Amino acid sequence: MILTTTQIHKSFGDVQVLKGIDIAIAEGEVVSIVGKSGAGKTTLLHIAGTLLKADSGDISILNTEISKLKEKQLARFRNEHIGFVFQFHQLLPEFTALENVCIPSLIQGKSMSESHKRAKELLDFLGISHRIEHKPAQLSGGEQQRVAVARALMNKPSIIFADEPSGNLDSKHKTELHELFFTLRKEFNQTFIIVTHDSTLAQLSDRTITMEDGNIIG
Repeated sequence: MILTTTQIHKSFGDVQVLKGIDIAIAEGEVVSIVGKSGAGKTTLLHIAGTLLKADSGDISILNTEISKLKEKQLARFRNEHIGFVFQFHQLLPEFTALENVCIPSLIQGKSMSESHKRAKELLDFLGISHRIEHKPAQLSGGEQQRVAVARALMNKPSIIFADEPSGNLDSKHKTELHELFFTLRKEFNQTFIIVTHDSTLAQLSDRTITMEDGNIIG
């Protein structure tokens, strides 16, 4: 398995959000996490993606026990092995599409020329090479999300976590983004864990994990 969590618990104040979550994700799987608002989906995604610490329990990614990593080691591991796509893309508004995509590579210590080469290849693959010098405000919602996907792919991550990635898109761009995820799985054996309210995306996935009140119910 590329990722496993064991008995993950998380509370915020007196509210118990996760009540002992066990999941196992295989390489190349596209897995959707579904459930009503407040079920704990995003909290689980953020903990599994190392953005948030659990109160207790274990997380293993690529056979690495995440809890054993110190802060700098964890940041390096996240940069090298994990990609993120969010509902509101979180592109830096003052940077061009190309510059936004380059950021993870530059953080990793790659040269500007090497980063530009990889970013241009990704943007071309995603069909937006003609928009590389445009800033986010000059891009459509679908184009912004493709730039966000390119950024997530920049360091060839082992796993991509997506939090409502199509929640802010119209039906046309939503369909295009969903198709893109499965193209990436086909081309690169990319693993995706996706929190979504979109029933179409959930049905397309290899597997759906249903949450309710901090538990997995199906």
